[in-house]
Amino acid sequence: MKQMQSFRKLGRKVQQGFTLVELAIVLAVIGLIIGAVAIAKDVQRNAEYQKAINKFAYQWKMSYDQYYQRTGVVVGDCQQAPTYMIDGSETSINSGGACSRAGSMSVPGIPASFTDRGRKICAGQGYAADTVGQGDKALAALNLRELMTRAGVRMPPGRGEGHEDRFLYIDSNGNPAELQVCFQFNDAGVASGAGNVMVIRGLTPDLARYMDQVIDGKPDSREGRFRIQGRPAQTASTEANAPGTQWEANNTEGVAINVTGNSTQMNTSDKRQAVVNTSGNAGGTATGRTFDEDQVILLTAHWIMEQ
Repeated sequence: MKQMQSFRKLGRKVQQGFTLVELAIVLAVIGLIIGAVAIAKDVQRNAEYQKAINKFAYQWKMSYDQYYQRTGVVVGDCQQAPTYMIDGSETSINSGGACSRAGSMSVPGIPASFTDRGRKICAGQGYAADTVGQGDKALAALNLRELMTRAGVRMPPGRGEGHEDRFLYIDSNGNPAELQVCFQFNDAGVASGAGNVMVIRGLTPDLARYMDQVIDGKPDSREGRFRIQGRPAQTASTEANAPGTQWEANNTEGVAINVTGNSTQMNTSDKRQAVVNTSGNAGGTATGRTFDEDQVILLTAHWIMEQ
């Protein structure tokens, strides 16, 4: 009889469930796990951003500088008659080739006197003008990889042999995105920076802001050495020395962007742009979409070179 009573007491104890203290501990542990997962995602994304700039963008900057040190001219320029412009060897002056300077003594040897200037030098096939938005230059005949290899300059590893100009990363929504590097000369008055620039396409707004902060310490898309491509120049007198402009859009959508078929329409008053990826679809969603699975809008930036 005593044994049966003890079994009943034991059964009642087993059926009592968790105490409030135990539930609080379990909830606290769950909260810590969720927080750790969220922090881990941010840490992983920051690590990818650091890799994108330190092992890709900065390495291409070093390759560009090494090319200048070894050849005495910028990428694609004439060694015997430098124009100090990227792809200068494919330009003409006074109806003569830039490298021979035939008939050039009658005009000043400044960029404004050269025609066919400003074409971008990419590796491999590159991408045509107006592919990723306003400000795209025509593609030069010269090949970036061949020029670097000929000068004995080691390029960053990129995506692998033959694809040193590319870098693959994951955007904040888990979609793959690719950076591509080219070089070009910008005329005076171009809002993204005059002179020789490195063109980096395929940047999410978050990555663009991060790179801008690292490069010149000021995440401003109009000012400094790292600027967005396609920004309209300031023309009004009230805009002189006015505050710059932040990197537009966010990590889920492109503001004022409407996607129609395979083309991207820009709001002319907003001047915000999306990139067209290899499949022909716009890399960004229409205004109003904020789905977690959406492709993050991709921007193109110009990094102003010293040489």
